[in-house]
Amino acid sequence: MYRSHTCGELRISDLGREVTLAGWVQKIRNLGAMTFVDVRDRYGITQLVIDENSPAAVREAAEALGREYVIRISGRVLERASKNPKMDTGDIEIAVTSLTVLSASEVPPFTIEDKSDGGDELRMKYRYLDLRRNPLKNAMVLRHRLAQGVRRYLDGEGFLEIETPFLIGSTPEGARDFVVPSRMNPGEFYALPQSPQTFKQLLMVAGYDRYFQIVKCFRDEDLRADRQPEFTQIDCEMAFVEREDVIGVFEGMMKSLFRDVLGVEFDGPFPRMTWHEAIERYGSDKPDIRFGMELNDITALAQGKGFGVFDSAQYIGAINARGCAGFTRKQLDELTEYVKRPQIGAKGLVWVRFEENGNVKSSVDKFYAPDDLIAWGEKCGAEAGDLLLIISGDRMPSLTALCELRLELGERLGLRDRSVFRPLWVVDFPLLEWDEETGRFYAMHHPFTSPLACDIPLMDSDPGSVRADAYDFVVNGVEIGGGSIRIHDPALQARMFDLLGFTAEEANAQFGFLINAFKYGAPPHGGVAFGFDRLCSLFGGAESIRDFIAFPKNNSGRDVMIDAPAPLAPAQLDELYLSSNPPAKE
Repeated sequence: MYRSHTCGELRISDLGREVTLAGWVQKIRNLGAMTFVDVRDRYGITQLVIDENSPAAVREAAEALGREYVIRISGRVLERASKNPKMDTGDIEIAVTSLTVLSASEVPPFTIEDKSDGGDELRMKYRYLDLRRNPLKNAMVLRHRLAQGVRRYLDGEGFLEIETPFLIGSTPEGARDFVVPSRMNPGEFYALPQSPQTFKQLLMVAGYDRYFQIVKCFRDEDLRADRQPEFTQIDCEMAFVEREDVIGVFEGMMKSLFRDVLGVEFDGPFPRMTWHEAIERYGSDKPDIRFGMELNDITALAQGKGFGVFDSAQYIGAINARGCAGFTRKQLDELTEYVKRPQIGAKGLVWVRFEENGNVKSSVDKFYAPDDLIAWGEKCGAEAGDLLLIISGDRMPSLTALCELRLELGERLGLRDRSVFRPLWVVDFPLLEWDEETGRFYAMHHPFTSPLACDIPLMDSDPGSVRADAYDFVVNGVEIGGGSIRIHDPALQARMFDLLGFTAEEANAQFGFLINAFKYGAPPHGGVAFGFDRLCSLFGGAESIRDFIAFPKNNSGRDVMIDAPAPLAPAQLDELYLSSNPPAKE
């Protein structure tokens, strides 16, 4: 028997028991006549004590120990003279009577502590060591608890967990696919699925009216903190439902997870907001509603006064930063430089102070009288002590820049508390978005999203105004999931393909299997997919999803631990009828 107890299990009630533990050496403190060793497993840490009364073999073995050695010990549970209230096992220690080294360890390349001295790349190279640290261990435990909570809830709601294939056909619409050559079909390729979208719709046609899986998905896209080339979705679909049915079930699931995993309760339904309202009020279709500072359109008030920047603008928007009239010029300059960064793209920032003494000062005093500025303040609900921050330009870029400015202000002012959760549903997205470069419409979600029934007549006369029967689940400014009611009528699906510029032949080539399936009786259906990695990082209070994935890729899409991707041997390429011609390295 390697162990009778784990290293986080023993308590004061176990005094006098003979026990056996196994784990990794966390720390050694040699005090001469007495040596203390902390032994660790994923359950916790227990202190061992070795002194002059210990067997000689134990004392000798203890002298040779190093950090991260794997050991097995036997001994008796004693009460600690100096208790440690920060440890679950801090009231006891083990007087060691037997010690065996199961595996020696080299000196780790970084310290296995909660706060490590290793950088990101080093820790990713030795990810199996990084996973021993408490922050990552806790992240893996949280991920497990969320996955089990999802399965329990959906099983209770009558859902079946059904797996769908990883080797599928390519779908050029949307993000780039990862492709896999087929040895048995020379010159032909599988693609890894970006989502199980068409398969879950086929399951609805097959009569499996409540489906889910926690599934890997793949997208070949540029990476950042909340993206990985392979990621996990909670993928779900339901038949014989309308939007309210889907939202009801999955709002229930989210409330269940918040309650069971975090102990957070929500009263009443989550708020709803249309896409148009979210854009107007927050400049984003995933608004953070933990704090105010909503956007205000002051275009009509600010134009016509001879300030060319405003007069030529399509949109002028203002944020009322309450209580911030005391911002220094340095702080205002920092915010100006922030919004002028290339990834935000604003050309500048105008400010108006409403000082406590009643004075109004602005960076555009030359063009506007105090009464003009006061009118802006009234539009934005400004009072003495408040600060207006204004961006102008083309409509959507200005709204986006104001959104980023609002979030930055919220961060600087401490308004984005990660222990506070404000979920909402964003609904009624545009069905289509126009691309000037290609001169055609693209589906904002995917080609199988149903338009709202009341907007179907507009598909011929004004397709850009058609709203989708779609919904996103947003928490604290992060899109956690999204879905829609699907098109189940073949004629309506044909109209959708036509709007997207597909010929009948092109549609049949890419989606013929689904089009054919719909000929055999497709029920009304809809679903949703939640980003499981993002959900984990939200519950864990982290910005990045990386720590909640056991073996993630770096920002270049590389696994630096196993050094992948890597070139194939010539014999492998020949077997797959491939040749490799990478660009020359600079």
